[in-house]
Amino acid sequence: MTTQTREEATNRRTLYPEIAPYNSGMLAVSDVHTLYFEECGNPAGKPVVYLHGGPGGGCNANFRRYFDPEAYRIVLFDQRGCGRSTPHASLEDNTTWHSVADIETLREHLGIKAWQVFGGSWGSTLALAYAQTHPDRASELVLRGLFTLRRSEIQWFYQEGASHVFPDVWEG
Repeated sequence: MTTQTREEATNRRTLYPEIAPYNSGMLAVSDVHTLYFEECGNPAGKPVVYLHGGPGGGCNANFRRYFDPEAYRIVLFDQRGCGRSTPHASLEDNTTWHSVADIETLREHLGIKAWQVFGGSWGSTLALAYAQTHPDRASELVLRGLFTLRRSEIQWFYQEGASHVFPDVWEG
């Protein structure tokens, strides 16, 4: 890993270099669901958990690159029914509150006292729910592409807005 100046870090316009996990595994969170998780970056760094979008999305290697690997202990996981978690695409016992509990189970499993919670799109909704439920475990929130499940957002995304911006995708 290379050291960068504060100016280089604050002027960054690209993702951090590709990195590989130093730890990964499967964590049983119920009789039905097992979550894939991985840790990257600095094992002694500031813990951050990345919450992917969806619901139904999953993590990919580029999400590791959102964080400075020298400064952060980066934790990524695939939510219930997503990515490498099993069973794939299962809706059984798969609610927002199950996901909130899963985040807390993963934090405890990894022995992390508190962590920064980073969420995008659906992950921002999940981050807010987790922080409200476990305020002493979320040291900070970083939210992008906020999606709070308001009726107007759902209506725009599924019925009125996105279908007008990208009609070929919605008509197929």
